[in-house]
Amino acid sequence: MELILREYELKLKHTFTISRESIDVQPSLIVELQRDGFSGCGEATSNPYYKTTVPVMMQDLEKIRTIIENTTEETPEAFWAKIHPYLKDDMFALCALDMAYNDLYARKKGKKLYELWNYSIDKNPLTDYTIGIASIEKMVAKMKELPWPIYKIKLGTKEDIAIVTELRKHTDAIFRIDANCGWSVDETINNAVTLKKLGVEFLEQPLKADNWVGHKEVFKHSVLPIIADESCIIEEDVAKCNNHFHGVNVKLVKCGGLTPGRRMIQEAKKLGLKTMVGCMTESTVGISAIAHLLPQLDYVDMDGALLLAEDIATGVTIDFGKINYSDLNGTGVTLM
Repeated sequence: MELILREYELKLKHTFTISRESIDVQPSLIVELQRDGFSGCGEATSNPYYKTTVPVMMQDLEKIRTIIENTTEETPEAFWAKIHPYLKDDMFALCALDMAYNDLYARKKGKKLYELWNYSIDKNPLTDYTIGIASIEKMVAKMKELPWPIYKIKLGTKEDIAIVTELRKHTDAIFRIDANCGWSVDETINNAVTLKKLGVEFLEQPLKADNWVGHKEVFKHSVLPIIADESCIIEEDVAKCNNHFHGVNVKLVKCGGLTPGRRMIQEAKKLGLKTMVGCMTESTVGISAIAHLLPQLDYVDMDGALLLAEDIATGVTIDFGKINYSDLNGTGVTLM
């Protein structure tokens, strides 16, 4: 098996701002695995919050190139278990590798990933579209630029209620709020009352990740469901989130790929937590991998490729929130 690493700079349509940073370009790593005439691709993007960069991911994968390339016909689960000890400190690199291996494995089996997993796509949820923090006028303009059934609105400013109040005047769409750790306990509980009246479905990660006492307080008193993001990184975190959140947002780059992501979703379901998968402004490579998890999800945020000025691959397409799969097997991705 041959390992190929490609580095990209994904340019965004608009400056993307959340409570802790703004970006115009998203560095991304594409991992490709080739064997027996088949090819599989995976992706992971850099992220300052998680202290990960593309050069570091590439270095970490190069260190174990021989182990990767000597892999034969192992299942994705066995491959992940073998590689995890070497990349336990770089889950982003492990994610890109795991995606690529799952893609390759399914293509060799002649199936799409959701078919290999025996998932039915009949009741897939719609994806939201993210409106990053900007002036109220710019946020309204972004929303009007792409009419959508569900908007995820980034907050964490002093004008949060005013922002949502104004956005509500321009659409009947469902709103989801992501404060990216930018609120206090009292702000969250109080804001939830107003935001519920404004048609907000849930709040995502309002408090800092390690504020478990605060999470518990919000969980008890918020009139809106609370979904964990920064507080739910790896598999062990799902159980910690129980009775502190109403659901979990599984990010594949944070947990190490599709293989552990599927386990996290199943654990969340057993605990009665709502399930969600989110993206990190990936190209269609990463977004197409997420698409195959849809049958197991209550919510999904997989709009990353829609935020790009220019994509680097073809795969799933999205029409007014609905995901359409590629005709190709695996994740259905083809690099341009």
